[in-house]
Amino acid sequence: MDAIALLKKDHDTVEALLSELADTTPRALKKRKELLEKIRVELKAHTTIEEEIFYPAFKDKGNASDDAQMYFEALEEHRAAGDLVLPDLLETAVDSEKFSGRAKVLKELVEHHADEEEKDMFPRAKKLLSSAELATLGEQMATRKAELVNQLKS
Repeated sequence: MDAIALLKKDHDTVEALLSELADTTPRALKKRKELLEKIRVELKAHTTIEEEIFYPAFKDKGNASDDAQMYFEALEEHRAAGDLVLPDLLETAVDSEKFSGRAKVLKELVEHHADEEEKDMFPRAKKLLSSAELATLGEQMATRKAELVNQLKS
């Protein structure tokens, strides 16, 4: 699987988990906790492989100011979701009134970020990187993601 296909699959997975979480009620304590843990693991693994492998490759090949802007904006969106909103949500009681609102904000941030990547960054990456480079990146990212998921689950 090439890098872009892998990242799109991750986007679909996380968006589905966030939608499922948004559809829960405050009474679904066990379900909310399970979904939140899956989201935590998937988001952390995804953002890490992007930041360690995909984004640097994109930035290295990029030659336009728009490429650099996309790179830095993507990093900031990761920071907003992963360092601010997700930790807040993880510390919120799953049966509280605040939980649903925070879950919705995380869902909207992730959807916005994934949409921007898929509409802007990924098509640009296909122009900057060869099919072989994308395949190699995909292999590296899949290996690293498996390591991260194992670490994050333990």
